[in-house]
Amino acid sequence: MPTIFHVDMDAFFVSVEELYDPSLKGKAVIVGGRADERGVVAAASYEARKFGIHSAMPLRTAAKMCPHAIFLDGHPERYRQESVRVHAVLQEFSPLVEMASIDEAYLDMTGTERLHGPPLRAAHLLHTRMKEFTRLNCSVGIGTSRVVAKICSDQAKPNGVLWVVPGCERTFLAPLPARKIPGVGKVTEEHLLKLGVKTAGDLTSYGSERLREQIGDWAVALAEKAAGIDAGGWFDEAIGEDSGPKSVSHEHTFSVDVSDREMLETTLAKLVEKVCRRLREYGLHTRRIQLKLRYADFSTFTRARTLEHPTQIDTELLPVVRELFRRNCRPGSLIRLLGVQAAMFAEPDVQLHLDPGARDERWQQAMGVADKLRDKFGEHAVSLGAGMRAEIRERTHENPAALPGKRKKK
Repeated sequence: MPTIFHVDMDAFFVSVEELYDPSLKGKAVIVGGRADERGVVAAASYEARKFGIHSAMPLRTAAKMCPHAIFLDGHPERYRQESVRVHAVLQEFSPLVEMASIDEAYLDMTGTERLHGPPLRAAHLLHTRMKEFTRLNCSVGIGTSRVVAKICSDQAKPNGVLWVVPGCERTFLAPLPARKIPGVGKVTEEHLLKLGVKTAGDLTSYGSERLREQIGDWAVALAEKAAGIDAGGWFDEAIGEDSGPKSVSHEHTFSVDVSDREMLETTLAKLVEKVCRRLREYGLHTRRIQLKLRYADFSTFTRARTLEHPTQIDTELLPVVRELFRRNCRPGSLIRLLGVQAAMFAEPDVQLHLDPGARDERWQQAMGVADKLRDKFGEHAVSLGAGMRAEIRERTHENPAALPGKRKKK
């Protein structure tokens, strides 16, 4: 029987900030930006959560709900550094570790009993070791599947350990709200409530075929997860097996709507830079690049171009994105958001790389060096000239570049 751990660091971004500034402890702290910005909450301390603050909430809404909170831009370089330390602890307990995000991971602990003891003892050892080495708290969920382990760690928060003994999965899950099942968001929850489905038990008893008719084919995987079975998307993959992303994108919302073309094009250059860095990190080459424009009235348009050759080089994608922008942006219009997305990944054309002195090969080497400098000194250490003036603060989020355990593929 598999033994799966899900380790989730408690209020990770806020907890890291407290390491550097202990005066924040016990206070309502919100990480993600300033109170008057358009961005969203990346993390909130437990004291702030008492006021209804949660991640992805608009910062301005959070400021109204908790006006006395301390708002922080965040320090992504610190979070990456501490995530490396977290990853190091996890590797002490299992060779099969998968970082699901910067602050959570799955471990396959099957067959490690002789090293670490039975599941509950191993979890307590990990829990203690994590606190000693990182000075951060975590919650550990244990189950026979990823989905059960993940739900357990959520139920164990903060700073707890929860194990569902094999054979008790359905009994444990049945009374939980359907929203606790991974994949059930606010919209899906509302739809399920209209069907009379309130709990995980209701999901399993409703019937897969009836559920499929109501909310689509993915409902079958949803019902299986409600029964404690890994199903759908990356839940079907073995721990440590990385199938890679289906797309890579970056967006920027301006604090004030912008019409200045130079500022807009500079921002686009920085977004292309960020997308290309992630492509190289994953070892991917894109055949399709997409521009996203959102105007001040919230009307949103996307325009895409299929490339002749797959690439991951900034200087090859930037001219394409610029052309899409210049052809499709209404002159003088106010822009609220810009986004760049790469998709349709393919193997690079070997013929283009036969000459070791070729221009694209030199750019490949230069960008590789730039990425290493960014890993060491931060996102703004190196930039293309076209993007140097872009006022894009590195966003605090769960899946940054250089995430430990998600290194560049060979």
